Formats: sequence, C-alpha cells, structure tokens
Amino acid sequence: MAAMGVESALDSSSGTDPQRLLNGARRTPDKRLGRLLELYRNYLRLLAESQLDRKLRARLSPSDLVQETMLEAHRDFSQFRGATESEFLSWLRQILVNNMSRQIEIHVLAEKRDIRREISLDRLRGALERSTAQLGAFLPGREDPPSAIAERRERAVVLADVMSQLPADHREVLVLRNLQGRPFQEVAERMGRSVPAAKMLWVRAIKSLRDRFQRWEQT
Repeated sequence: MAAMGVESALDSSSGTDPQRLLNGARRTPDKRLGRLLELYRNYLRLLAESQLDRKLRARLSPSDLVQETMLEAHRDFSQFRGATESEFLSWLRQILVNNMSRQIEIHVLAEKRDIRREISLDRLRGALERSTAQLGAFLPGREDPPSAIAERRERAVVLADVMSQLPADHREVLVLRNLQGRPFQEVAERMGRSVPAAKMLWVRAIKSLRDRFQRWEQT
C-alpha cells in the first residue's frame, strides 16, 4: 500500500491524540480502532524492513506482514491489557515478531533447516527492539524542546512517517546504517556505491530527515 503524502499523513497524525484514540477504542472499537492502527502502519513497515534483507524481501513483503499484523491486532484487541501508547506499540511489535517468525519458517526454514538456530523468536524480538531504540534516537543532540504535538507522540512513530516520504535511496541508506548498524563498507557494497558516495548519501539523507521532522514540528 502506498504511503500517504507527507503533508496529509503528518497533518492528520498531528491532529490526532493516540492516547485519546486508544481510550476510545476500548469503548467503541468499531469506530476508533481502525484509525488508531493506521497511525502505526509506517512504523511497523519500517521495523519489518529493518529485519528483512533483500533475499528475504524477495519472498516476504513488509507491507503484507504489516497488513497481517494490523488485522490480527484488530481481531485480538480485547486481549490487549495495557493502557498507554508505549504499551500498545510493544504489543504490536510482538504480533509483528510472531508473524515474521512464522513467515520465515514457512518460506525459508522449510528449505534451510540449519537457519533455524539463527532466526529464533528471541533473536528476532531483540533485533526489533534494538531497531525501535535506534529509530527513537535518530535525531541526537537536539536542543530545542519538542512541540506539544511531538510530546504526545512516540518520536519513533513520527520519524517512521517522515522516513516513508524520503527518496528510496535515502530510506535504504538510513535503514542499513542506522537501523541495522552496518559499517559504511557494507552499506556501500549493498547499494552498489563507493564508500565516499555512500557516506555522502547518508549525510544528505540525515539532513533531509531532520528538515522534514522540523517542518512537521512546526505545523
């Protein structure tokens, strides 16, 4: 599914209080739950992308994994016992981990059983949590206080919305370098570029991300 335009996506999310939607979904899930889940589509997709290399993406679509996760979250929402957006995100990540593990089992492990020990639920869960922490710390050293809207939203979710609108090569270099933590030599090899070119691309991607995030805060 194509991501919404940055203006419409971020304007709509900035005018939505996720905590209010979460509280409302408990009372009337048919009216609020769908809107709540849509706030996290880009976030979940980015996390899925961070765990799937190109070979896996040839078999597993991050968008399909996210869609399945959201359908299961809608179906099983009555089982959610948390009360905050942070707890809801943790619950969604667990569903995503389970779906990724199951699909990897179906598409990969059936052919290569020796990979089983390398792709366990615990390892996948840990990698996803690390990507979440790295995404939340994407903009270090900011001295200006967050806007009132930013205070109501998990920064990682907002950054995922912003990243969904970056050019494909900017998005890829940020995933490889910042979310997967790969050295520039490997980033360059994976992207078919020289190391200096990969570093320059990363610098431009970071600047673009920061600029777009700052525009979002000012809306």
